[in-house]
Amino acid sequence: MRLEDRIRETLRFKHYSLRTEESYVGWYRRFVRFHGVRHPEDMGAVEVEAFLTDLAVNRRVVAATQNQALNALVFLYKDVLEKPFEGVDAMRAQQSKRLPVVLSVEEMRKMLMVMTGEEAVMAKLLYGCGLRVLECLRLRVKDVDLSGGKVEIRGGKGDKDRVLTMPKSLAALLEAQMRRCRVIHDKDREDGVAGVYLPGAYDVKNPAAGTSWPWFWLFPSGSISADPRADGLERRHHAHEARVSRALAAAVKAAGLEKKVTAHTLRHSFATHLVLRGVDVRSVQELLGHTDIRTTMIYVQLARAMRGEISSPLDDL
Repeated sequence: MRLEDRIRETLRFKHYSLRTEESYVGWYRRFVRFHGVRHPEDMGAVEVEAFLTDLAVNRRVVAATQNQALNALVFLYKDVLEKPFEGVDAMRAQQSKRLPVVLSVEEMRKMLMVMTGEEAVMAKLLYGCGLRVLECLRLRVKDVDLSGGKVEIRGGKGDKDRVLTMPKSLAALLEAQMRRCRVIHDKDREDGVAGVYLPGAYDVKNPAAGTSWPWFWLFPSGSISADPRADGLERRHHAHEARVSRALAAAVKAAGLEKKVTAHTLRHSFATHLVLRGVDVRSVQELLGHTDIRTTMIYVQLARAMRGEISSPLDDL
């Protein structure tokens, strides 16, 4: 078996996400090419240090990218080759601190007003619940409780679950979205399309779940495509994140906004607007699913600036 296939097999056995799988395999390829296509079995910590130093010094990657590369190579040696190495003494990339882009309440209102269709429902969920874009797109029908007024996030970042209050203004839109999904689901069953992807080994425990209505995507793709984890099996996946990006770019232009808006901007705006409304930072941390409260504190800083809590001495002149 090729080493790349062994990496993929080990990642899947440990239930890593497809995105992590592609990332780790990509770093393995870059590492091998950097060292003249030498086999990792013939290399070790010294070669890893050289590769990581090159990323920081010559490629000028940010710290998060360098850390991702290190994690991929640690996984390769520890879990695949079973040759773990000690700490790596490489030149570290500089840690950057960037302020997130946040829309004002009025800017958010203008942008959402010009959005229509499923993309509008996605955008309102992203802002209304503070979701990451993939958390939104991976929602299943069962994750949205219309009667209970809640949205459940399963297997979010760090494989963590959390529950959020569903915005009341979204209830009718989500109900209509489910009706549209039901038509697609029923047509797939008539056409004999394979069931949707199931997380972990749930397809082994409950094979019928993949074709059941509760497990169907809330935002299904408009077409059938091959599953990269199932030897080309044709099935329906969730909508692609590029669809959200295109819709947001068009909405920003139509609304006449001058800020660069991504799907994550809606999450940043959700958190900042909660702080502006007086919600305590611990609650915001819980809603966002942050492990460290220091990550959440940036929204307190942004809210203070937007409130104008600290006035400039120029205004006293």
